[in-house]
Amino acid sequence: MNEQISTLRIPARQFCVPLSATRRGARLGRLLATEQLRAWGLPLDPARLIVAELTANAALHGRVPGRSFRLTLSVVAPRLLRVEVADTRGDHLPVLRAAEDEAAESGYGLYLVEELADRWGVRSGPSPCKTVWAEIDLAGPSAHFAPEPGSG
Repeated sequence: MNEQISTLRIPARQFCVPLSATRRGARLGRLLATEQLRAWGLPLDPARLIVAELTANAALHGRVPGRSFRLTLSVVAPRLLRVEVADTRGDHLPVLRAAEDEAAESGYGLYLVEELADRWGVRSGPSPCKTVWAEIDLAGPSAHFAPEPGSG
């Protein structure tokens, strides 16, 4: 028997789920993320708002017929939550709309992500995929603890 110790650094807490690239899949992602955050004892906001925006974007802008997207939540440091949404539209990268573009009816959700996350960005690959990620410092000013239902 060949025994080797893996040197891969796997987060102590990780949740990963494939979801259909539909409105229903985006909603399910938000609900599952909320329940996972509760199970981990982590603050619900702003993470669930970020998840809602990123999963909605994956279902709307990252949709490829017959392909799903993936939602991953990871606690990558003692007080750092990373949200990742990967889809198969690597050719369609998210962009912040110009503030002067008042005629646009959509496209402002990434401003919400930018305001709520401590850091966010896009990682390309493996082809044809892209991953939009956001990090939340749970001990920082963006961490808002939401009361549990029925506790207030």
